[in-house]
Amino acid sequence: MGPVELPAWLQPRYRKNAYLFIYYLIQFCGHSWIFTNMTVRFFSFGKDSMVDTFYAIGLVMRLCQSISLLELLHIYVGIESDHLLPRFLQLTERIIILFVVITSQEEVQEKYVVCVLFIFWNLLDMVRYTYSMLSVIGISYAVLTWLSQTLWMPIYPLCVLAEGMYFTYSHLYSERRDVVRVFPIKKKKM
Repeated sequence: MGPVELPAWLQPRYRKNAYLFIYYLIQFCGHSWIFTNMTVRFFSFGKDSMVDTFYAIGLVMRLCQSISLLELLHIYVGIESDHLLPRFLQLTERIIILFVVITSQEEVQEKYVVCVLFIFWNLLDMVRYTYSMLSVIGISYAVLTWLSQTLWMPIYPLCVLAEGMYFTYSHLYSERRDVVRVFPIKKKKM
């Protein structure tokens, strides 16, 4: 008996591509689930669905954003050929907004801006991960390439606007909470 030949996708030169394909597929599925869930909830419940967006999909959103930290390792090790600094800044911004700001303030989690921000993030990520997943296996669609290269241009400024609105809400609610602590409201006994 001679040496056992491995399937093509398990050979060393294909392991990296198989790993990246699976990683992009997992991220695409997560972000697609979030986007689909938000869309179905909006068409089912209308504006009421926007209020509890964070409660409905916050866990999966935090999971997808946590997994996306692997991309920094991919770039550092050389698995991906992106630039480290822009990706680091984008991930840091999202992690801080999601884990530090949104998760810590329940009063602001119910604002429409959280739903809008999640829609923008997931729309960008669904296109990006679809494009990356297909490029790893050598498939290229002109429309998808165009979307991947141009969709961020109108959406990033809208994300910055939504994040600015969110920080404004967050600041106003934290100031209100501080004022209420300093001047507690006493209830009258009857």
